Amino acid sequence: MTLSVDLFFSFRSPFSYLALPKTLKLVAEYDLAVNLRPVYPLAVRVPGFFKKASPNFIRYVVLDSTRVAQHEGIPFRFPRPDPIVQDKVTFDVAAEQPYIHRLTRLGAMAQLEGRALAFTDAIARVLWDGSVAGWNEGDHLARAAGKAGFDLTAMDAAISADPDRYEQVIAENEKDHAVSGHWGVPTFAFENEPFFGQDRIDLLVWRLQSKGLTKR
Repeated sequence: MTLSVDLFFSFRSPFSYLALPKTLKLVAEYDLAVNLRPVYPLAVRVPGFFKKASPNFIRYVVLDSTRVAQHEGIPFRFPRPDPIVQDKVTFDVAAEQPYIHRLTRLGAMAQLEGRALAFTDAIARVLWDGSVAGWNEGDHLARAAGKAGFDLTAMDAAISADPDRYEQVIAENEKDHAVSGHWGVPTFAFENEPFFGQDRIDLLVWRLQSKGLTKR
C-alpha cells in the first residue's frame, strides 16, 4: 500500500528548497506519495515575527542554509528579489505582497491538480539555485513551469479570475500545518506526527519503514 506524507512548504524558506532533492529521491526510491502543500512564510503568517525574534535568528539561517547547500552539493543563493517585500532594517513587512502571493497561489493550484511537488521543484530552482537574477522578470518562471508540464499564463489567468479559491486552499494548508504540531517549514507530517526540517528526512523514513514503507 502506498503511504502518504504531507509536506508543508514555503517558497521563501531556504530549508524548504534544500529539502526538495531528498524529497524527490524519496518518491523515486520508495512507494510513497508526498503531498506538497504550500503555506505562507512566517513573515506573512505571523505578523511581527522577525521583530520579536533574536537578532541571531536571521544570521544563523543564512549561515546554516549556506553550509547545508555546500555540504549537499545543491546550487544555492538567496533569491533576487526576496519573495517577501520587507524592510531589511526595521523588518516591517509591506501590506502588498505581489511575489509571495503569486507563488503560493500557483503552488496551491498545482496542489489541486495533484502535481505540486513537480511544479514547486521547477519554480524553486529559479528562485534559489543562483542561475537567475530577477526571477520575477521575463519568462524565467514560465519556462521552468513549462518544463514541468504547466502553462504559467493559463495558471495566472485562472488565479486572477478566482483568487479566493486558492486562498482557501492555502488557509486549509496552514490550519493542517498547525494541527500537525509544528509551525516551521519544511514540515513533513505523517499520521499526525511532524518532522521539521530537511535534516529530519532520515527520521521520517525510519518512521515510514515501521509502517510498511517499501522500495519501488
